[in-house]
Amino acid sequence: MLEKNFIKITELIVLGLIFPILVVYYGLSNYILFFLWIIFIYCLIIFLCFYKSKESLNKFFTIYKHRTYIYLILFRWIFFSFFLYIFTVVFFPEHLFSIQKKNISLLYKIFLFYPLFSAFPQEFIFCTYFFKRYKSLFIKEKNMIIMSSILFCFAHIFVINWVAPLIGLFGGFIFARTYSKTKSLLIVSLEHALYGNTLFFLGLGWFFWGGSVGR
Repeated sequence: MLEKNFIKITELIVLGLIFPILVVYYGLSNYILFFLWIIFIYCLIIFLCFYKSKESLNKFFTIYKHRTYIYLILFRWIFFSFFLYIFTVVFFPEHLFSIQKKNISLLYKIFLFYPLFSAFPQEFIFCTYFFKRYKSLFIKEKNMIIMSSILFCFAHIFVINWVAPLIGLFGGFIFARTYSKTKSLLIVSLEHALYGNTLFFLGLGWFFWGGSVGR
């Protein structure tokens, strides 16, 4: 029953469109991390019940055979980090290094906990689960990359600003493409963590969590 395309389309609309809209409409943005983990657990249960295999699980945590692509990820991260720095300096200088100025210990906690409690569940949902669960709905994988990035972008409307969804659109595309190339949940989660921690380091994290939420 859960494998029928009609069910998958309905699920995709509910999780990817209706749910983010309801979060914003009812002013529940401050609880987004809780909702993220609820969706993560739901997707994990469906995945383990219908799509789990030893081969696929091994692929998700493979790094060594993709070491050449990892160099590309690191080079790309350095390039875009410089671009994000310039973006912050030009458009939002008041937020540049804001956490370091106010509470440096908070930045260390973000560096430690963000990869596990935010980046990892997001990449499981938008990459591992999405590419496996909704494969039958798309003719080509490149269409899945585009749709994943759009849904990733839309998931960031809860912060009620234009910066997070815009960056989310480009970030979602990068992460979905990385997953498409490697099929490694670990690699794409680490890449997401690099960019996420960089955003908080530069001060743009204000647009993704805390400061902008509820305004």
